[in-house]
Amino acid sequence: MSQKCEICGKSPAFGNQVTTRGKAKYLGGVGTKVTGISPRRFLPNLQRVRITDANGTSRRIRVCTQCIRAGKITKRIKSRPFQLPAEAQALLASRAKSGKEAKKK
Repeated sequence: MSQKCEICGKSPAFGNQVTTRGKAKYLGGVGTKVTGISPRRFLPNLQRVRITDANGTSRRIRVCTQCIRAGKITKRIKSRPFQLPAEAQALLASRAKSGKEAKKK
C-alpha cells in the first residue's frame, strides 16, 4: 500500500535529520555543533476515511489530514436508523402548521 493521498497526491518527502550537541549561546553556552547528518523520510499524515462518491456509493480511501480539514472530501452519508412513513410525516407537518396558526390568534 503506497503512502500517497488519493486527493492531492501528497507522497513521502526526503530530507536530512541533523543531530546537534552543546548548549545554545543564548542559554550561556558556547553554541551548538552539528555532529551528524543522516537521510530521513517525511511521511504524509494519511487517514482511512469512508466517503460517498459522486454516484452515491461508499468506499474507503486514504486521504491526508490537510485535505480532510480543507473540505475536499464528502464523508459517508449514514442512513438514519428510523424514519417515519410518508403519511406520518405529512400528519406531523399539518399539526405543526395548525399549532402555529392557533398561537397567532
